[in-house]
Amino acid sequence: MKPQTSSAANQTKSFPAQSFAVVFGALLGLAMVKFGNVAIFERQVEWPANGWEWALNPWPVKLGYALLAMVAMFGLVVARWEIKSSRWLVALPAVWLGWQFVSATRTVDATLTGATVKHFTSCVVCFYLAYFALRHCGSPLRFLAGLIVALGVVIATGFEQHFGGLEETRKYFYAYELPRLPNVPPEYLKKISSDRIWATLFYPNALAGALLLLLPVTVMVSLKHFTRLTVGARQFVAVVVAAGALACLFWSGSKGGWLLMLLLGLVALLRLPFARRWKLAFIGVLLVAGLAGFGLKYAGFFRKGATSVSARFDYWQAALRTTEANPFFGTGPGTFGVPYQRIKKPESEMAKLVHNDYLQQASDSGLVGFAALAAFVIGVLIKTWPRKGEDWDAVRFAIWLGLAGWWAQGFLEFGLYIPALSWCGFAWMGWLLATAAKPFDNSDKTHLGSPAK
Repeated sequence: MKPQTSSAANQTKSFPAQSFAVVFGALLGLAMVKFGNVAIFERQVEWPANGWEWALNPWPVKLGYALLAMVAMFGLVVARWEIKSSRWLVALPAVWLGWQFVSATRTVDATLTGATVKHFTSCVVCFYLAYFALRHCGSPLRFLAGLIVALGVVIATGFEQHFGGLEETRKYFYAYELPRLPNVPPEYLKKISSDRIWATLFYPNALAGALLLLLPVTVMVSLKHFTRLTVGARQFVAVVVAAGALACLFWSGSKGGWLLMLLLGLVALLRLPFARRWKLAFIGVLLVAGLAGFGLKYAGFFRKGATSVSARFDYWQAALRTTEANPFFGTGPGTFGVPYQRIKKPESEMAKLVHNDYLQQASDSGLVGFAALAAFVIGVLIKTWPRKGEDWDAVRFAIWLGLAGWWAQGFLEFGLYIPALSWCGFAWMGWLLATAAKPFDNSDKTHLGSPAK
């Protein structure tokens, strides 16, 4: 028998890591479809009672935690415990999570804090799994595949809701669900009464967050790595995916999501290898078209006084007042709604979340929690800015772009508290940081298919 070659040995040795990448990516994709609710509402998501409910309804996040725990055990087997650089950045998620536990000792609501701390722990687990176990998986397409499929499901669900499914859901809810539910959250009643779609996520703006995260990398993979297709066919697929996602973004009615997607498009155009005059022309067309569409879509909203904007300012002011009163420990992770109930204006709508991830950190866990999260986000985005010439630089840039858009949406929303979004965000940050320190072996040329003839 001939001795095993070095190349064959490496392939055999890397098979568990490659399998882990597929399984981890599949879990992240599943989360995008089934774990799109806010973590603090974990008790309000019932277990599916039959096959149809398992297929169509969201799943309790407790099941997500169990699945993540099993994936984490697999990750421990294939992980390589080495930190090449940026040790302080690698440590920051643990510091941030540790402070959440410290803040939890001073909480004003143990139930909300318990649910939030479990969720934050799962986010940090996703970061470290990606950092230590994904670095040597070879092609990033292995863990991106599950999320790309999930985006297709999200878009398809959004189309189904817009073209009749939402109305059917509304009729069913009022006829059969509402009479047997003792306490329905006002947020859900508002959502079910609106024509804005949310697909598989908690509410329309969370759908916008999913599209910000996933669309850039899906388009890039379609253009670069669907190599069984011709160039023209790949471009067609990319256009179809982008058009479907933008239609869902439009139907979601997310104003911040639309403006942020426009910004991501401008940043992407600046990186294209075109002459400067063509870049300026494309940017001009995109700006005019994007802002014109925004104006036509939301003219009525601004005529009515932009009520959601004024409501957010009310939440933000309350968060600042709470931080001022509890600057060190905050009121406990996930508890903004408790002090807000006491200090909100009589005419203001009740809210359990600040609609600003950063201010919620300050309000819930004090300035230490806020500083740790802000330093982590800013540090990773600066450190992992993809330079041309790196392995898989186009895919890295698309992932970075989606992350930047999602964290920017965090100034207006609460994506940090939704497992579907935050698990993906933290995992991508871990992978980007790990491969920025030492790019993975690019000898693995895995593509989605064989090169077209």
